[in-house]
Amino acid sequence: MKQSIEIKQKLFKICLESIDSRFQTIQNTINEIQESLTSETKSSAGDKHETGRAMLQLEREKAGNQLAEINKIKIALSKIDVSKTSQTIGLGSIIYTSQANYYIAISSGELTYNNQKFYAISPNTPIGQLLMGKTVEDSIKFRNQNFKIKSVL
Repeated sequence: MKQSIEIKQKLFKICLESIDSRFQTIQNTINEIQESLTSETKSSAGDKHETGRAMLQLEREKAGNQLAEINKIKIALSKIDVSKTSQTIGLGSIIYTSQANYYIAISSGELTYNNQKFYAISPNTPIGQLLMGKTVEDSIKFRNQNFKIKSVL
């Protein structure tokens, strides 16, 4: 039990650090765009200047949308209780299958802990939807492969 909570805490921390890093990168991009917009002077060549400003504003809007998406992911991550274990797969579950190991949290790719690989997936992903609500010994079929659930933490 203690080991499963330790694994959950570590995987959760890796996901959180990944999101914080993405958040910081986007925040830096927004700051750079803002700086470019304010430092660009009107003395630049007319149409070229306006086109440049429009492009920067589009970039700022795109970065703002990415920031909003990161905030949604942070909210989803905040709903995970790492101290909770269940035999039924749900948000925050770690699943060992015959094919791979999964962590139901956010889509964050491959994570490694104690030389074990886990795929951090959102419950909304196709495989996440198949796994949700299942228990040990259940099987799922995904991309023409059969997965047998060996363990749920």
